[in-house]
Amino acid sequence: MENLVMERPAPDRQAVALKAFARIAEAWSLTLREAAGLADMSESTWKRAKKPGYAGDLTQDQMLRLSALVGLFKSLELYFNEPISRDWVKLPNSGPEFDGARPVDAMISGGLPKILRVRAYADALRGGM
Repeated sequence: MENLVMERPAPDRQAVALKAFARIAEAWSLTLREAAGLADMSESTWKRAKKPGYAGDLTQDQMLRLSALVGLFKSLELYFNEPISRDWVKLPNSGPEFDGARPVDAMISGGLPKILRVRAYADALRGGM
């Protein structure tokens, strides 16, 4: 008899990532355009993706974006009290990664590399590096 290894399906990581990011987008009061831009999706795709049961597949880039944004959210929640922790991404910032721009705009225009740098910046603020 063959030795068959039955693997359980892993939890749907994409669904978990989308649900987490939808909650973050709400906590940060992101517009539809901002949330879609951070997730690297069209606005219509983001509308569908944030609903339970979304059947589309996320790219590796999109999964990395969502993971980094969850980490950024956690860092901000640990470092700042509300409302600053929730407003930080939408406030003009004179830090080295932003040149006076809002972090959300810098991350949308800079894509995954900028999102990763902003997350590292926030981690460094709280001494996590």
